[in-house]
Amino acid sequence: MGDIPRARILLGALALTTAFAAASGPPAGASADVVGGERVSINDYPFAVYLTTTDGFQFCGGTLVAPDKVVTAAHCAADQEPSAIRVVGGREDKQSDDGTVAEVKDIWVHPEYTNALAGYDVAVLTLGSDLGYGTIPIATDEPYKEGTKTTVLGWGRTKDGGEQSRYLLAASVPVMADKDCKTAYKAYNAGAMVCAGLPQGGIDTCQGDSGGPLVIDGRLAGIASWGEGCAAPGKPGVYTRVSAYAQDIVDHVLSSGHESGDPAPLPGQ
Repeated sequence: MGDIPRARILLGALALTTAFAAASGPPAGASADVVGGERVSINDYPFAVYLTTTDGFQFCGGTLVAPDKVVTAAHCAADQEPSAIRVVGGREDKQSDDGTVAEVKDIWVHPEYTNALAGYDVAVLTLGSDLGYGTIPIATDEPYKEGTKTTVLGWGRTKDGGEQSRYLLAASVPVMADKDCKTAYKAYNAGAMVCAGLPQGGIDTCQGDSGGPLVIDGRLAGIASWGEGCAAPGKPGVYTRVSAYAQDIVDHVLSSGHESGDPAPLPGQ
């Protein structure tokens, strides 16, 4: 498979599971998990899946948007062969045999993707077989008002440089104002990205969470992409702005005759 894609570009170190992507493609060594999160049931988030190498190493997350379509970050899939990736669905505990392991038949990476800092950090994996789990619809509007509550999910590191999580974790972080995101990161582009986190830090995605979902009102609104460190003060997580690429994603979902799935209900919604 070559280098293992890093789940979240590591400028410093990210804290949910995204601190891995390389500036020009998937770097070596990956893992990360939601910092400040808590264990949740896969039954409540059936659309949450993760990506592994053929020998079972989990390196990124993903989101099931149709029975055979997974949305993830481009930096998780760029320059990878479909035969080298597996998608695991329905498995909350990575050490269990629960759920289903699916092969990948095709990889679409946004044609303008070069590196996560430049945007276009979105990819769609077509599976070799349908996964029988709940899917989630794609946000096509702009649900990114400052302070909006989001849910982030992943199996990545629970702290910067720490161990990967064995279990699916979730955390809630608010959308931050674009001006504050730009202050945090010069590379931030509001047309392609959205950031979420607390000013004081403490909750975030981290290495290994890259490609996983940021959910707003039961819809996929963001894809864990990059950041500096994990859960550091003044350094929120940066996510691909799904609404900016919604038509591209929908086109690839419809390519196999599927429609973006019915929303999977989230706890408290």
